Amino acid sequence: MVTVKIKENSGQAKALIQYLKSLSFVEIDDDQPRYNAETEKAIADVRAGIGMSRAESVEDLMKKLNE
Repeated sequence: MVTVKIKENSGQAKALIQYLKSLSFVEIDDDQPRYNAETEKAIADVRAGIGMSRAESVEDLMKKLNE
């Protein structure tokens, strides 16, 4: 068994990962979260709109932040 960590931020890396996935004898374990559990929850909350507030202007935002 060989473990390889690939940063997926380039086209070449993505192409390599797709190629490796196409090989029948290669097992890709990509189910690991990118971040720790607390950060993953915060991302999910933001995407769901939990704890979010909207401001109409910069002045309105500053007022809400200072409350």
